[in-house]
Amino acid sequence: MKILHVEAGRHLYGGALQVLYLLRGLAARGHTNLLACPRNCDLARAAAAVAEVHELALHGDADVLMIGRLWRLIRATRPDLVHIHSRRGADVFGGMAARLAGVPVVLTRRVDNPESRWQVAVKYQLFQRVIAISDGIAEVLRTEGLRPETLRMVRSAVAAPATPQPLDRAALRARLGVSADALVLGVIAQLIPRKGHRFLLAALPSIRAAHPNVQVRFFGQGALATELQQQIDRAGWRDCVQLMGFRDDLIALLPALDVVVHPVLMEGLGVSLLQAASAGVPTVASRVGGIPEAVRDGETGLLVPPGDVAALSTAINALLVNNELRQRLGANGRIRMQREFGIDAMVEGNLAVYQEVLSNN
Repeated sequence: MKILHVEAGRHLYGGALQVLYLLRGLAARGHTNLLACPRNCDLARAAAAVAEVHELALHGDADVLMIGRLWRLIRATRPDLVHIHSRRGADVFGGMAARLAGVPVVLTRRVDNPESRWQVAVKYQLFQRVIAISDGIAEVLRTEGLRPETLRMVRSAVAAPATPQPLDRAALRARLGVSADALVLGVIAQLIPRKGHRFLLAALPSIRAAHPNVQVRFFGQGALATELQQQIDRAGWRDCVQLMGFRDDLIALLPALDVVVHPVLMEGLGVSLLQAASAGVPTVASRVGGIPEAVRDGETGLLVPPGDVAALSTAINALLVNNELRQRLGANGRIRMQREFGIDAMVEGNLAVYQEVLSNN
């Protein structure tokens, strides 16, 4: 089978990382991958060994000319199926290009942001199948009127950690600029409003009062970087809160964290939560979207209402004060990731959708 994958993300986390896992799994099973992605993006470099990479101009929702560029690529490469993995115009324009070229097309939906019923009725007619990465997203789509026969669910995956090596936690913490005895909170998310960094900052005075040695590290990039840094500076928190940007060594650094905090207002599933659990790090996260599928409240982490600063502070303090609880939740999370969120299951799930589409085409 020859599949053309379309991914508009530039950085190798979230959806783009899932695409890389899928490309590797499909290649290992003897399938041919083509990848359309932005020029000079991280995914293009990482996928070169398992896909024929086509770097294109993909400029987002206003880039109507994307239809022509993708149509020409489809006509030139003749895939059996097109799989679109992201928004930013790639969903609608990619679907239109595939339809114009007469090639079946599948869309993966990774976010749970609401769409109007008329948008759903029009947009999703482009696709033979829509794959939701969580039950939460699937429920949003059903509520908005997507036909059940079009919808499938294939959860995102997390890579199993390599064979454990002796862990030099002090050395990892030195890379984060924190002392060996600090309590470290990590937020792994784009620096955009819906990820809720402001709620953790609002909770920080209460957390610092209970735990003066707490340190906070924000991992990720985004439009709020300057605003967040200004807020940190105004509060005089440079000694305990730092923006780390995008780190390609994030997976290695995860065991240096005591708690991963995910105070989002909406989330499809939360790949960073899967990564944290796989590393044995407990989480405090909002009870929204697909997060309850990634984090089991009281078993692998704690869930709080979105935007509730008091509840967020209480949950974080409950974990920071109790090392035994952190260890238990972290161990449970690692076991669950190995059992339920393996890459092989994700690859096979997508393959089943492809085969279903092609058999009906």
